[in-house]
Amino acid sequence: MTLQDDQIGAKVLNALVAPEQGALRKAAVLSGLAALLWPLQAALVAGALAGLLTDVAPLWSYVAGFALLGVLRAVLNHWSEGIAFTAGLRMTGQCRAVIVTREATRSTGPAAGTIAALAAEKLDLLLPYVSRYAPARARVMVVPVVILALAFWQSWAVGVVFLITGPLIPVFMALIGWAAQSASQRQMAEIGNLNDLLVERLQALIDIRVLGAGEAVVSSFAAAAERLRMQTMAVLRVAFLSSAVLELFAAIGVAMVAVYVGFSLLGLLGFGGYGTPLTPAAGIFLILLAPEFYQPLRDLSAAWHDRAAALAVAADWAEWQAQPAEPLLGQGASAARLAGPADIAVTGLRLRLGPRLLTLPDFQLAAGETLALLGPSGAGKTTLLRLLAGMLHPEVGQIRVAGQLLDDSTADGWRARLGWMPQQPHFLNASLRHNLSLGRPGDLSPALRAVAMQDVVAGLPQGLATRLGEGGGGLSGGEARRLTLARALHARPDVLLADEPTADLDAVSAEAVTAGLLALAATGCSLIIATHDEALAARMDRVIRLEPLQ
Repeated sequence: MTLQDDQIGAKVLNALVAPEQGALRKAAVLSGLAALLWPLQAALVAGALAGLLTDVAPLWSYVAGFALLGVLRAVLNHWSEGIAFTAGLRMTGQCRAVIVTREATRSTGPAAGTIAALAAEKLDLLLPYVSRYAPARARVMVVPVVILALAFWQSWAVGVVFLITGPLIPVFMALIGWAAQSASQRQMAEIGNLNDLLVERLQALIDIRVLGAGEAVVSSFAAAAERLRMQTMAVLRVAFLSSAVLELFAAIGVAMVAVYVGFSLLGLLGFGGYGTPLTPAAGIFLILLAPEFYQPLRDLSAAWHDRAAALAVAADWAEWQAQPAEPLLGQGASAARLAGPADIAVTGLRLRLGPRLLTLPDFQLAAGETLALLGPSGAGKTTLLRLLAGMLHPEVGQIRVAGQLLDDSTADGWRARLGWMPQQPHFLNASLRHNLSLGRPGDLSPALRAVAMQDVVAGLPQGLATRLGEGGGGLSGGEARRLTLARALHARPDVLLADEPTADLDAVSAEAVTAGLLALAATGCSLIIATHDEALAARMDRVIRLEPLQ
């Protein structure tokens, strides 16, 4: 990782944390006040022990003062941690809401596994950064400075020990922290890759079983899991190394203070004071301050890995936001149907696909007409369907539907009149009945009969109550395609957009799908079908041939 990458990650992370800065400042102040109570407690302990040595020991007052300060310190710590934790929960919740909102209203985007890993797993790593690292950083900026001043007040020698050993800890922590951050970023990337791999393999599970490729798939997944394990162990190795370095310097510093105080009280050392010998109370006070001088640095070191993980998440967040994606027209929400006949008029459509400019033909389609879009792969058939559904924005040209311009104000109402039959069937994690009806009332039998699927559904383990999974597990490709068509038949759309409805099907399945489409057209529904199937195209009212992109 370069310094520039670190600065970019820190900038993104600061932007994510910015809405909670007020709460974090309050938590930092409370945490700092709690830490600054220890010198007062240390003074009471030193006074009590020194009093015992001189037979002047009103212990009850020291004990009462120590206990009251301890209770106050615990209350402030609890209050601070609660504020920081709540702020972290709000921040991660807002980030997840942004992801869900954006992904729900755009037509293209990154791989689903990567997005799922970012939303479900990686964002949780921001919580330790907010709840632990931010308060620890605030304490480091205040507590060591106060303790250093108190140490110099009692003994310049102890102050010099703190002054020399203290800065060494953050220096080595920063050096090791860069390695930790690089390791964390590699781990975050591997988590996303593993999620993508799992999603792809689950989607292709039926094909994997048919091809007998289970062993090869398991081996590849095991190799990916092993890579993730190695990346995780690399992060842990760096974490243990940084902890060992920190504990070494902290132990050396505390030992040097204890040795100096001990030899001074024995009269073997005569330097370090300001013209008077070190008193027992001052010596005990300095020994009690020494661990607390290093404690904020130790807390920051422990939380440094939280910062490294948060920066890695911030980098993933920035990468996700930078992904080019075309938003849907409209809000992508339920809306009242757009009024008027379902006429379609396309004029002068142009859309840039990477470096190429796709030019689509003009046409008009009256309500109830059927149209086939023929052309080689990459000619723009699917793109035209997505444009007609308001899922893409044309760079040039316009689409008029039901006599109105298809734009943000009309897209939701227009989509309420559309049926969509994708090339790859997709089902919700719900019963087959819900997948076909999508909550609409009515008898599903006519739609199933129209696509010759009533016997297949009756043969499923639980009939219409069967859960198929997202990929339609247990069904052939043709059966899944026919169920998708049955869903469209039951919804009775005014226009059906079908993408390669007979692709990769045997003759019997293709004929069943074709018959179902014609049955839907007979009800007055307009059909716009993107296909390579010349026989299916010949049964449509009109055919438009798209030329391949140059």
